[in-house]
Amino acid sequence: MVTPAPRAATGIAGLDDVLNGGFVRNRLYLIEGMPGSGKTTLALSFLMEGAKRGESVLYVTLSETIEEVRAVGDSHGWDLSPIHMRELGPPEGMLDGDQQYTVFHPSEVELSETTQKIVADIEKFSPRRIVFDSLSELRMLAGNPLRYRRQILALKQYFIGRGCTVLMLDDLTSGEHDINVQSICHGALMLEHTLSTFGVQRRRHRQSSLSALFCFSAAAASAAATNGAICASSRSRAGGRKRTGAYRRPPASIITSSSRPTSTLCARY
Repeated sequence: MVTPAPRAATGIAGLDDVLNGGFVRNRLYLIEGMPGSGKTTLALSFLMEGAKRGESVLYVTLSETIEEVRAVGDSHGWDLSPIHMRELGPPEGMLDGDQQYTVFHPSEVELSETTQKIVADIEKFSPRRIVFDSLSELRMLAGNPLRYRRQILALKQYFIGRGCTVLMLDDLTSGEHDINVQSICHGALMLEHTLSTFGVQRRRHRQSSLSALFCFSAAAASAAATNGAICASSRSRAGGRKRTGAYRRPPASIITSSSRPTSTLCARY
């Protein structure tokens, strides 16, 4: 009998149900989506769930300040104090002309410095869960696709050796999916905003590789609001069977009322 792989729950009941308990541990996952699609909310929920279970967790932000990240937590009523945070944005000295590099290309220096700080924090906190926000900054620091791919691959091997489960967020500012990272990571999730052209607007959760489709309608959300649950249904392409159940309400950015656009989550494993 095959022993099931240990899972890292996300804290989002509906998503954990689709993922059969959460992300497989000691793996690297890519979370893609345009700004505002819910990547940070999903990532913080993932880390909060780990902290509740007594795990050390780390949030590395390259695109936002720690104050901005905490503001996201405050909007959901979350206390983010159990999460170790590291801000790796460009230093203020970069605005000073005297600090510009004249011998080395900035990517040769800044990428190395960023990687060293990340490794130092991992050695210090020994986190079991890590979130990187976002890959667009790391991509720009690398300077070219080859150096970027090699850096992601090196980080992946290092994280697996340390027993970490990692989410890397990508805001798709390049305008296309990052094939370099998708070919390296163990799984990829995509968050999308879509707006129905007719009928009741709803948020939809789709996991493509598992051939399951979860639809969270505004009507079901309203009907289940009294007991804090959301009704969901799924249908298998192969067997055509349909199952319906009730799940606790995920964060507002994952499932919301009908006044907001549809949000689609695609997963590849």
